[in-house]
Amino acid sequence: MITLKRFLNVFHSKDESMIDLKHINQYINITHVRVGSKLHKLKDYMKQHNIPKTTIVVLCDNINRRDEYLTRFYNLSLQIHPDKLEIHNSGILPMRNKEMNNNQEIVFKNPIRNLHMLDILQHTKSGIENNPTFLDVLHDLYLHNIIDYKLLTPSATHYISNGRIGSVFSSYYFRASIMNPYLVYSLNQSIFKAKRIFSPTLGWSSYCYGFLESPYVEEYVGTDVIPSVCKKTKELAKNHITSHKVDIYCKPSEDLYKDNTFMQKYKGHFDLVFFSPPYYELELYKSTQQSTDRYKTYEDWLEKYWEVTIKLCHAVLEKSGKLCYILSGYGSNTTKKQFDLLKDMNAITKKYFRLLSTQPMMNKNVHVTSQQEKGEQIMIFVKK
Repeated sequence: MITLKRFLNVFHSKDESMIDLKHINQYINITHVRVGSKLHKLKDYMKQHNIPKTTIVVLCDNINRRDEYLTRFYNLSLQIHPDKLEIHNSGILPMRNKEMNNNQEIVFKNPIRNLHMLDILQHTKSGIENNPTFLDVLHDLYLHNIIDYKLLTPSATHYISNGRIGSVFSSYYFRASIMNPYLVYSLNQSIFKAKRIFSPTLGWSSYCYGFLESPYVEEYVGTDVIPSVCKKTKELAKNHITSHKVDIYCKPSEDLYKDNTFMQKYKGHFDLVFFSPPYYELELYKSTQQSTDRYKTYEDWLEKYWEVTIKLCHAVLEKSGKLCYILSGYGSNTTKKQFDLLKDMNAITKKYFRLLSTQPMMNKNVHVTSQQEKGEQIMIFVKK
């Protein structure tokens, strides 16, 4: 578990000293501005963009007082509350059908963020926008005298001057999206009431956490391509909840379809398959087996990743078993790429499943500010 002290120590060095705000030129002379992959001297960048010294003074004051912001961030996003680890016994009722909101009871996201902090906040990169990650920007700013150029824009300066530097960090910089285990729990309690569940991705351990909190669940099986996620999901299942049968694989879902041992063991076994598929080129994970690395074009990805994964889901579900995934189309204002995932992926799914229902999922906050987000849908199918 990452404690507050350990988190704060990440952003301090042994030989650091406070920035002298009365002699700000000393800081300006040793600092650079990052624009994409290039570094520019701060003093030159200020001249080119007419940035006053007062802007740098305000930013440096925030750097000196970094622990104030970092503590607020930790308490909101990473702090684990012992009395809020168990969802079912917390006294909080599950969300009702048609009212699923990923930002209800957000405290249940904290164990997931804490468990996978580096992967979620740093190691997972933005594939479309080429946007720096949250932790990379903080490391540069607090430890290396490097300012991301967005922190010097008029809008960012306005928020920072008004004590809202956290709003700038959260709006401008990339973090992997996560699903609230409470949402997963609510889906099973209010809709599926499933006993045996398979997930073709592990969703930063959120699916395992949420499903194993549901009294209906007897067995959970999942797979993922990120070794650290597989390892930590096993640990979570073992340490947090021990009364269920859990089996975690660490290989691509499309490879499991070709695994005779797996297929013989689980053919027609599950009553629910649930996951949020990887968004093509949106989030680049720390894995040598990521589907967008294996399949270089969108068409290849649909055929060799998505359709094979859907065949796997069909094969392991019992008769009239349910398939549920959460998905949206998306695009980029900067690269002009557009992917209608809902249309393209659902068309493939409908070869093997019949659509039962759809409903909007509120507030998953798939990043980022220049993203054209069309709204995530909870899609529910039944095996043909």
